[in-house]
Amino acid sequence: MRTLNIGILAHVDAGKTSLTERLLFDHGAIDRLGSVDAGDTRTDDGGIERRRGITIRSAVAAFTVGDTRVNLIDTPGHSDFVAEVERALEVLDGAVLLLSAVEGVQARTRVLMRTLRRLRLPTLVFVNKIDRAGARTGGLHDDVRRLLTPHVAPLTEVTDAGTPGARVVRRPPDDRTAQALAEVDPGILAALVDGPEPTARDLAAALAARTADGSFHPLYHGSALGGEGVAELVEGLVGLVPAAAADTSRGAEPRGTVFAVRPGPAGERTAYLRLYDGEVRPRRRLTFLRRESDGRTTEVSGRVTRLDVVGGDSTLTAGNIAALTVPGGLRVGDRLGELSDRAPQFAPPTLQTLVRAVDPGQAAPLRSALLALADQDPLLHARPAASGTTALLLYGEVQMEVLATTLAEDFGIEAEFAPGRVRFLERPTGTGEAAEEMPWLDHTRYWATIGLRVEPGPRGSGGEFAYETELGALPRAFHQAVEETVHATLLTGLTGAAVTDYRVTLIRSGFSSPLSTAADFRGLTPIVLRRALARAGTVLHEPYRAFEAEVPSDTLAAVTALLASLGADFTGTTGGDPAWIVTGELPARRTREAELRLPGLTRGEAVWSSRPAEDRPLKPGNGGPGRGVGGHPGE
Repeated sequence: MRTLNIGILAHVDAGKTSLTERLLFDHGAIDRLGSVDAGDTRTDDGGIERRRGITIRSAVAAFTVGDTRVNLIDTPGHSDFVAEVERALEVLDGAVLLLSAVEGVQARTRVLMRTLRRLRLPTLVFVNKIDRAGARTGGLHDDVRRLLTPHVAPLTEVTDAGTPGARVVRRPPDDRTAQALAEVDPGILAALVDGPEPTARDLAAALAARTADGSFHPLYHGSALGGEGVAELVEGLVGLVPAAAADTSRGAEPRGTVFAVRPGPAGERTAYLRLYDGEVRPRRRLTFLRRESDGRTTEVSGRVTRLDVVGGDSTLTAGNIAALTVPGGLRVGDRLGELSDRAPQFAPPTLQTLVRAVDPGQAAPLRSALLALADQDPLLHARPAASGTTALLLYGEVQMEVLATTLAEDFGIEAEFAPGRVRFLERPTGTGEAAEEMPWLDHTRYWATIGLRVEPGPRGSGGEFAYETELGALPRAFHQAVEETVHATLLTGLTGAAVTDYRVTLIRSGFSSPLSTAADFRGLTPIVLRRALARAGTVLHEPYRAFEAEVPSDTLAAVTALLASLGADFTGTTGGDPAWIVTGELPARRTREAELRLPGLTRGEAVWSSRPAEDRPLKPGNGGPGRGVGGHPGE
C-alpha cells in the first residue's frame, strides 16, 4: 500500500486539529468528531492541550483512501513550539497549510510558508472556515499571492462565502491556472508563447510535477467543522503529492529518524520513528546515532520491545511511521542508520530562566523532573544551578507556562520560573595552553598531571574533546573524568555565559598508582582548563533574529527609526503604496520591545514575523549575560 506522511500547519486557531478530526471521521478512522472546545479531540491527547485548545506536541493518526494510507501529523501552531514543527517537517512527504477565511494571512502563516518553500516540500493551501461570518475569498487570494507566494492557483471556488450555506465547487485547471503555472513551468510557458495552447492533460501533468517539486501550490477551500470542501482537498493530496522514494528490498538496512517522544505512565518513553529504507520487526536489535549537545556522537542500542505501526501493520516498512519502545529510551533526533542532510538544523532556544520549587523540600525532585523532561527533548536544555535551582533554556513564555503545568500535574511539583532573559554564549578567539604536574599543592593535593589546550572549534560544532597523549597512558576512568569535567566546566565561561564551538585537547597526563583517583582528575581539570581558556581568550556573542515587518507607507519612517534605535541592521526595504516590507536582523533581547511598540506606530496594521538568525559578537556597551529579554537587567 502506498503511504503519504502529511503535515498540517497553520497559525494558532486556524483549525488544524479540527481538520484532522474531520479527515479521520470522514474516512472511518474514528466514529465521532472530537471538538477542540470540548477537549475531546484525537490528537490533542494531553490534559494541557485539551484545556488550552492548542497543539503542543506533534501527533500522528492515519486514514485510508483507496490504496493510499495517509499518516496525518498535526503540528503545533504557536511560535513557542517551533522546534516541534521543524521536527515534523523532516519526516513529511507533503503539507497542508491552513488559512482562516476570516483572519486571512497571519504572521505565523508567512513564517511557515517561507520554511515550506525553502525545503521545497509539496504544499497544498486550504482556506478554512468559509462558512463563518466575515469569511472572504477573492481578496484573500490576492493576499496569498502577495504575502505567501505568487505561485498559487485555486482548484475550487466558493459560493455564498460567509454564510452557513457556503458551498465548494471544483474548478478544473483553466487559462488562469495556465498563466500561474507558466511562471514555474518552462513547458507551459513555451506553449502559451509559441503555441499550441496547453491542453487540459498538459495542465494536469504540469500541476502534478510542479506541486511535487514544491514550486507551485494548489489552493482549496472548505470548512473543517462542516466538512464542505474536505473531499476535494483529499483528492488533491492523493493525486498531487508523491510518496518519498524508499528502498523496500528485503535485506536493506533500516534508516529512519525519531521525530517525537511521548512519556508513558510508568516512565517509559514511546518514540515515533519515520522509516526511510528497510524494515523493522518486533524484537529486532537496532542501533541509533545520537548527536549530543556538546557535539559528540553516541550510540543507543537495544531490542524493540514494543512496535505499533500507524495503520495497524505488524512490520514497519519504508515510508511508514511507528510508535516503538527501546530499553534505555530514545530522544527526538536520534537517527537509525546513516541519514542524508535532509534534516533541518534546529535553532537552539535563546530564552533562559531559573526554576525553583515553591516547597524547598521538593528541590531535588524538581531538578530530577526537569532533567528527565530535557532528556526526552534535546532542544529543552536543563542543568543544575546554584541554591537548589535549575537553569532552563526555552523558546518562549507560553512554553514556560506549559512546563509549569506539566510539573504540577505529572510530577506533583509547584514550581516558580524567574523572568526570562536572553542567553549569551562565549567562543574562544585564540589558542591557550596550561598544565600542572603532580604533586600539585595549594591547600589541596591532586595526584594527577594534566595539560590542556583550548582553541576555537568549527562554527556549530558545540564542544569537542581530543587527545594528543597516548591512549592507554591513563586508566579509562581517568580519561573519562577529564573529558566529562571539561564539558561540564565550560557550561560557564569567563563572563558567566556558556562556552561553545571549542576544541579542548589533552596534551599531557600522568598519574601515580595507587594514589591517584578519578576525583583527582575531576578536581584538577577545571583549574587547568580555566587557565588555558583565559590565555586563549573569549568573545561574548548574543543571539539575533531575522525580522520582516510589513507596515503602512506613511509609517515607514517611524518604524525604521524605532528599529534602528533598537540596534537593527536592515537588509532590505521593498514595496511602496500601500505598504512597505522592511527586513533585517535585530538583537533577540530587543525583539519583544519591537513587537510591543509596532502596533502603536502603525495603527495596529503592522505584520511582524521573526526567526532565529546567527548570533553575533556583543557590541561594546551593550551589557552581557545579566541583561533581560527587553534589555533590562535579568536575574
